[in-house]
Amino acid sequence: MISSRSSCRLRLPRPRSFLGFMSLQTGTELVSLALLFNKATGIYGLLTLFTGFQMSILQFTAYFLSIAVIAVLAFCLPHIRKGTPFQNLLLAWVYAVDTIVSGLYTTAFATGWYMQLKEMQATVASGAPEEEEFQMVESRGKTTTPVRDDGIDTAFSMVLIIGFTLIRIYFSLVIMAYARAVILRFVDERVPESDEDDESGSAPNPFAEGAPLGEGLEGKIGRYMISVGKSYWLGGRKEDEEWAKDVHSKFRSSRR
Repeated sequence: MISSRSSCRLRLPRPRSFLGFMSLQTGTELVSLALLFNKATGIYGLLTLFTGFQMSILQFTAYFLSIAVIAVLAFCLPHIRKGTPFQNLLLAWVYAVDTIVSGLYTTAFATGWYMQLKEMQATVASGAPEEEEFQMVESRGKTTTPVRDDGIDTAFSMVLIIGFTLIRIYFSLVIMAYARAVILRFVDERVPESDEDDESGSAPNPFAEGAPLGEGLEGKIGRYMISVGKSYWLGGRKEDEEWAKDVHSKFRSSRR
């Protein structure tokens, strides 16, 4: 009982639409294109090496990973509309991992910037009069009350970082939900169902050995990807059916 309750509490949300009025497929395409444009900066970042610009190891790895993500997007984007299980599952995993890695990089850069700001403030405080810690705001040639803006800038930056991170988490859930829908649709059309699957409430694994998608390298990678969070990718079909019936009944009642 305890394990079942905890699993329910830890179950990932499954969006039914994108922003409440667009399909998951459209949302996945838009989010992927936005990520593609965002990661394109990695190409320009590496090109700066040829101009003699010196960058840290952290910056170099961030740009290199951006190019790797672009390569995966180029491989997966055409298959969003086709509804290919492997490419959509790979896209969901890459976006989720990139969200975590980008959050770690942002935290590292923000921490470094904050530490440098603190060192500058300490230097000014120890070697200059107290008035120099403030910024004099001038308007129309008149000097007004000095304002300390470092704390405000830091707080505003933190709010932006947290906000963008929450948006990326939502986008990741949308792509995962679409990949799950693609997999379950493929299972319903192409994979025969067994008695064990009926009892457990989970769909058959399309990447299992002997299954339609279980052959070759893609089959091995697919089995590994779907084994992590298997209950999410293949479970919950009864809940989906109940939700679909409920939506259908509400739609019919609204038309009457």
